[in-house]
Amino acid sequence: MPSLQLFALHDFPLVKPGDNLAAQISQSIADNGLSLQDGDIVVLAQKIVSKAENRYRALSDVTPRSEAVKLAQETGKDPRAVELVLQESNRVLRYRYGSIVVEHKLGFVHANAGIDQSNLPDNTDSETALLLPENPDASAAALRDALQKNHQANIGVVINDSFGRAWRLGTVGIAIGVAGFDPLLDLRGQPDLFGRKLEITQVGLGDEIAAAASLLMGQAGEGVPVVILRGLQLPATKGSVQQLLRKPDEDMFR
Repeated sequence: MPSLQLFALHDFPLVKPGDNLAAQISQSIADNGLSLQDGDIVVLAQKIVSKAENRYRALSDVTPRSEAVKLAQETGKDPRAVELVLQESNRVLRYRYGSIVVEHKLGFVHANAGIDQSNLPDNTDSETALLLPENPDASAAALRDALQKNHQANIGVVINDSFGRAWRLGTVGIAIGVAGFDPLLDLRGQPDLFGRKLEITQVGLGDEIAAAASLLMGQAGEGVPVVILRGLQLPATKGSVQQLLRKPDEDMFR
């Protein structure tokens, strides 16, 4: 019978800029009495990747433009934080008090360009922000290469983050970086249970993996930023999160 196992790496160290994430993950795997096997998928929280890559920004170093000041007044946000949102975005799509929905430079549509100020050490005064990795796919690929060398196993890697959704309440983990497998499973042309060919079905496999891992990671102070999934046995390919992004000319709501 098909089955899926998820292993959370407990007592993972706090990550600092310049840390070797692959080495930390390998040590944590050993400390948790685990090992990597062929077909495993390692899911990492975006925050630890951004921290290791020093994607911190001090708000004291940010000078907001007039556009940022105006948008801050309408959304009740710090103008310096809004300036960072604009710098990380292609365009603002929607906004209201407390939230700015943008098209990120990476192509994601989400709130506040994914910029976070929670769970950052020594940030009680909210003067520090953490940006998304510059190239999450490249980060995932580099981690995959290093982990495969460390463990002699053919694996996949997902970097996940918490996103809101346009039609439902609650945040859900989604993939923002992928390596080692195709994150979009195209079932068009495949037969259903009664032999009828599927016409539009595509499965967001990368996002489903990210969401599954998020169940163990949590969304607050759980301190579980790495989860290993076992049992999917996906074909090994290069993969890219860009496969999951809907093109603007196919987007009925943008």
